[in-house]
Amino acid sequence: MSITMEEAIKMALEYESKVKDVYCEAEKQVTDPTGKHVVKVLANEEQDHLDYLKSRLDEWQKTGKVTAVRLESMVPTKVIIESEVDKLKDRMQSPSSHRDSELKMLNKALEVEMETSEFYKKMVDELTEEGQKLFARFVEIEEGHLAMVQAEIDYLSGPGYWFDFREFDLAGG
Repeated sequence: MSITMEEAIKMALEYESKVKDVYCEAEKQVTDPTGKHVVKVLANEEQDHLDYLKSRLDEWQKTGKVTAVRLESMVPTKVIIESEVDKLKDRMQSPSSHRDSELKMLNKALEVEMETSEFYKKMVDELTEEGQKLFARFVEIEEGHLAMVQAEIDYLSGPGYWFDFREFDLAGG
């Protein structure tokens, strides 16, 4: 059974609402100023996605067509984030006492971002060209969101890696 454009947009609204709720909750709990700023930017971006999708749904319901108007993002692309690792690393400081709750919230954010990203990829694969155009930009944006959240998690969890680069070597000093 194939999904209709209206169903796809409504499902996208549900995913975006869920992600926004996670970021709004995280904003209340995160104490690190940089982390708080990151989740606030992401919450605002998710609200922009909701507004965009609502406008696309309105257009679809009125005309039976949907125009993939350019969707902007405040979050850099995954490539840019990875190239700015050292700058981010210097700015991201969090007292260890707050790390567990922040990590829990960020892991939840990562989970819902991954679900949302997979949904958009599926829509690009399954919908007609009109739907593909609408949802392809969301795939790109979600990659940036995933990279930002993963960067925060990597730093707070201190696994010795930052974007797959070794921060230190216990054996080599």
